[in-house]
Amino acid sequence: MLVAAGATAVALTMDPLRQIVVSSVYGLLLVILFVLLQAPDVALSMLVTSSVAYPFIVLIAISRTRRRRGGEG
Repeated sequence: MLVAAGATAVALTMDPLRQIVVSSVYGLLLVILFVLLQAPDVALSMLVTSSVAYPFIVLIAISRTRRRRGGEG
């Protein structure tokens, strides 16, 4: 039930920076679900991907996009 609510929260969040945070929390909920379903290998992969790598890459992309926009104007 929490996973479904987390997915809805990610989809309804409009601000990109807040969406990254909500997406990370959603990823942590999925990690807990995978641990409860006795899939620790999937849980570890999901932990690294959703809570560390994905937010880091998106933040870099946003900062580069904003920097380019600022230099053109």
